Amino acid sequence: MQEAKAKQTNIKMPARKLRRVINEVRGKSVEEAVRILRFMPYFAARVVEKNLTAAVANASEKFGASAASLKVSEIFADESITLKRARPRAQGRMYSRMKRTSHLTVVVASKTK
Repeated sequence: MQEAKAKQTNIKMPARKLRRVINEVRGKSVEEAVRILRFMPYFAARVVEKNLTAAVANASEKFGASAASLKVSEIFADESITLKRARPRAQGRMYSRMKRTSHLTVVVASKTK
């Protein structure tokens, strides 16, 4: 089975928000996955769609496969660094804000028949 991969690191979005999108496209064909992502209302869907098209482009460069012959074999989001910021509150106090980031990995493989 031939595989191609695309990674994006330090996406300024929590992995939790990415996971609700990638769970919908895991295991689907690439064409169906792109169709699903186009109609999702989340910003994370645009990020996943961009990485999916990058993985398809890598597959076509690597072994000449078209999008019709590929499926999403692996897709996962991992936590990355967390930027710690402070928010001023009443009476001189500070509350901490966690700005979470994540890594996204998309692997497409040729369909087995």
